[in-house]
Amino acid sequence: MKMKELWIQSILAGICIGIGGTFFLAIDNKVIGALFFTLGLFTIVTRGFHLFTGRIGYVLDNPASYSASLLITWIGNLIGTNLVSLGIHFSRSASSFQEKAASMCEIKIHDSLLSLFILGIFCNILMYIAVDGFRTNGHECGKYIGLFLCVAGFILAGFEHCIADMFYFGMANAWSVRTVICLLIITAGNIVGGLLIPVCRKLLR
Repeated sequence: MKMKELWIQSILAGICIGIGGTFFLAIDNKVIGALFFTLGLFTIVTRGFHLFTGRIGYVLDNPASYSASLLITWIGNLIGTNLVSLGIHFSRSASSFQEKAASMCEIKIHDSLLSLFILGIFCNILMYIAVDGFRTNGHECGKYIGLFLCVAGFILAGFEHCIADMFYFGMANAWSVRTVICLLIITAGNIVGGLLIPVCRKLLR
């Protein structure tokens, strides 16, 4: 894949997650908000955009260059999510969305690093099930149901998704050294969670 295409696809994926996060902040009902958030991942998997948490589960099936591309994907996702948060800051929705995001981020920032890591693992177990199910489920309806239920499920359970958190941190203007550390720990948890099922599959062969 060309470097230009990788950057564009990664930034677009970040924008989709940022828009999904905007849905979640805009809707007071958490269940409905979580389902609408899933439209971000729906767009990503149907359009072939590159989301770090969706791609990490396929490291073992690809050459070393794939692993290197994941760093670009992560950075591209960071750019995309924060482009959305930046844009919203210039809109009439800025104050209400920022207040809701700040409330969410305060919990994350003051959580223990171990808790964030564990919640990151659980999140990407569900993300892998969602993405791989979309790829491999032969039942058209089943692949979409799995996608929406897994993503809505990890949101309602309070699991940590590093790309969604990039948007919320940006929306809350919460960037700091502590925030970056939290984000890296969540990313590490997402990596472990995304690889758990693929590794187990290989061990069982």
